Amino acid sequence: MLSGAKVLVTGPAGQIAFPLVQALAAGNEVWGVARFGDPDARRRVEVLGVTTRSCDFAAGDFGDLPDDFTHVVHLAAFQGPTLDYDHALAVNAEGTGMLLHHCRNAKAALVMSTQSVYKPNADAGHVYLETDPLGDTNPVHSPTYAIAKIAQEAVARYCARAYDLPVVLARMNASYGPNGGLVSYHADAVIAGQPVSARWDPQPYRPIHQDDINAQLGALLEAASVPATIVNWAGDEVVTVQEWCAHAGELTGRPASVVVNEMPGTQRGSIADVTRRVAITGPCSVPWRDGVRQAIAARHPEVVAG
Repeated sequence: MLSGAKVLVTGPAGQIAFPLVQALAAGNEVWGVARFGDPDARRRVEVLGVTTRSCDFAAGDFGDLPDDFTHVVHLAAFQGPTLDYDHALAVNAEGTGMLLHHCRNAKAALVMSTQSVYKPNADAGHVYLETDPLGDTNPVHSPTYAIAKIAQEAVARYCARAYDLPVVLARMNASYGPNGGLVSYHADAVIAGQPVSARWDPQPYRPIHQDDINAQLGALLEAASVPATIVNWAGDEVVTVQEWCAHAGELTGRPASVVVNEMPGTQRGSIADVTRRVAITGPCSVPWRDGVRQAIAARHPEVVAG
């Protein structure tokens, strides 16, 4: 974990970002920026000791935000259900460029990308290397997301070279923990007696727990470079939707129902190669079964012991 740094985190009220800024605030000067449409979310962040500013990245409107941050952690992203590519590119790609230009004197910047940038492979067991082909994964919840994130990566790579700004592009797999994430939301559904939807059977991932995300941030920032470092940010273990739902059911005594709705053109599997990440951060510390128990205990203490 960083210490004694002045850190700017975008989207600090988000699923990954909120517990991350909570950990960072213990030993750093942390600032959080977002549009903050929800005043309660902003107050929740400020209670942690984080200084906030309302900013519009796409417009390049940073107001009185300082530009002397030592580190930038760019987690904010647009995901929407429409086909408005112009807006998605303006926020995710152009907004990233505006942000990195504003903070171009930082020691390092982490830009959160996604495994959705990879071109889908017909083999559910395919392990995606950082050098694998990129392409549109056609995510149903946000059809513009993959293309806009590929564009974001290109802009961030340009900024690294143009501003001599060390950048690490971290392609997140499936994050989860007490504050949410795919595994946690699926466990919520199991506890509520609702079916969980999967694209394929099996549907594998390499889930990574929030504790490991917090612990690995500092090492990833140290790995930032010019040209940009690209790394898959994922856990050490391959787990399927079917497996983690079954485990949630075992922990809570609730039947787990996984319904497969095949979606042609999407990724059959999301197994990231983590060789590069392990070389940077070392292994993860939270086994997935322990992580699922911890997440459920925090979100539903009435149904499972901690």
